[in-house]
Amino acid sequence: MNIPWRFSGRIPSKMALANIVAAFGLAGAAGLNAYIPLLIVAVLARLGLLQLSAPFDALASWPAIVALVVLGTIEFIADKVPGVDHINDAIQTFVRPTAGAILFAANTGVVSGLDTTLALICGLVLASGVHATKAAARPVVNGATMGIGAPFVSLAEDVLAAIGSLLAVFFPLLFVLFAAALGYLAYRLIRQARRLRAPRASQVPSSPAAP
Repeated sequence: MNIPWRFSGRIPSKMALANIVAAFGLAGAAGLNAYIPLLIVAVLARLGLLQLSAPFDALASWPAIVALVVLGTIEFIADKVPGVDHINDAIQTFVRPTAGAILFAANTGVVSGLDTTLALICGLVLASGVHATKAAARPVVNGATMGIGAPFVSLAEDVLAAIGSLLAVFFPLLFVLFAAALGYLAYRLIRQARRLRAPRASQVPSSPAAP
């Protein structure tokens, strides 16, 4: 995938670095929501802002865009219902890593010497890691907020996936700062959620001792 940096007149090494950072950003965003980064890439390619190499150019077709909108809408709703979000995460265990692999490999066309299979594996592992973190953190948040926080956290994840995808495509270096800040914020939120959950666990009455 050739991103708009190729029009800036920068030297090839910088353009290659930008595409690699974009690959990491899009694959990471797919770990949060598989369909948002895929849809963003598909729409931008349809508008002529991105040039996708085969077979990834199929994403820019109208059937693919419509399918992404429908599937994305279903996941958008399901991920905001406590309990259903766990089922959705289980299903997305296969979808999000696959999307990450596709998005990462789509950036290898302008990076010479990078094997497509290796790119697919990198995208798969990266998206799987983000997805695993999301799936592990959601029960903690649901338990700490009694399910009330699920739709708000899910919406925040969708917004972050969209912002991260756009930054990865248009401003890859700025995305690095965004990802670092996001990682730190996620760490603080998980720690805070565990602190809120700990007092409840300590208040559970112990069973009386047998006479």
